[in-house]
Amino acid sequence: MNIRKGDTVEVIAGADKGSRGTVLSVDLKHGKVVVEGVHKVHKHVKRGNPKSPQGGRLHVELAIDASNCQLICPETNKPTRVGVRPAEDGGKELFAKRSGARLRQIAPPKKK
Repeated sequence: MNIRKGDTVEVIAGADKGSRGTVLSVDLKHGKVVVEGVHKVHKHVKRGNPKSPQGGRLHVELAIDASNCQLICPETNKPTRVGVRPAEDGGKELFAKRSGARLRQIAPPKKK
């Protein structure tokens, strides 16, 4: 999975289609991501809990499938598919297929 914590993504399927947000956490084992402001639900909390002594309904973001998100291209500011290519320093980099822009380094250069 090429989505990491802190990336900006756009939801491309589901009830929140078209909304953008920052990735808060990633579950690699199950292929899920938690995106800020997406898939918000009410969590009912009982009174007397140390985290919320008053109790009530809290707004919580739940995980969505990573296949329903696409990374945002830094040049075009639109969702894009991503690919891997060799970097100029000998490592590997993630790039946007829409514009060819470099997104981030994913593997360090090989030592000689």
